[in-house]
Amino acid sequence: MTRSIGWLAAAVLCIGAPAQAADGAFLKSFAGNWVGKGTVKVDADSQPIKINCKFASDATQSSLALNGKCTGYVVFSRAIGADVKTNGKTYTGIYTGSSTGPAGLSGSRSGNALILGIHWAKEVNGDRAAQLRLEKVGDNGMRLTTIDKDPATGKTIVISRIDLNRS
Repeated sequence: MTRSIGWLAAAVLCIGAPAQAADGAFLKSFAGNWVGKGTVKVDADSQPIKINCKFASDATQSSLALNGKCTGYVVFSRAIGADVKTNGKTYTGIYTGSSTGPAGLSGSRSGNALILGIHWAKEVNGDRAAQLRLEKVGDNGMRLTTIDKDPATGKTIVISRIDLNRS
């Protein structure tokens, strides 16, 4: 029985190793400089504002640092960033760029995307929870989408969507 448990443990470790390596390659695919456009809402019931963005990303096997700036109209400009680390299956980190202050991130990978829960520093749209989807689009594309609930209807809405290409 002990020998069977030992083989089972060895098999589980062998199965887990390629997944971690695949996640490392996935994270590293976000490295580089990115430019693109998108939209952002100031709050759930506002009209979307068109934005232009530039990002620089450093990535390793176990971390991703995404730092950028988005500008809307000529007047609105905001620094945006996310620092994410993984210990295998779980991703945690900090999002910066919200007017409420730094927000906590935690989640996991699903296919070509990191699905990260956001815990805002203060209430946004009636609560402190939202979702950030960081998605790889082809070899040279990335999409950042922030999803929240409309406090009036309870329905899920897109607060921001930024489509970026490697520059």
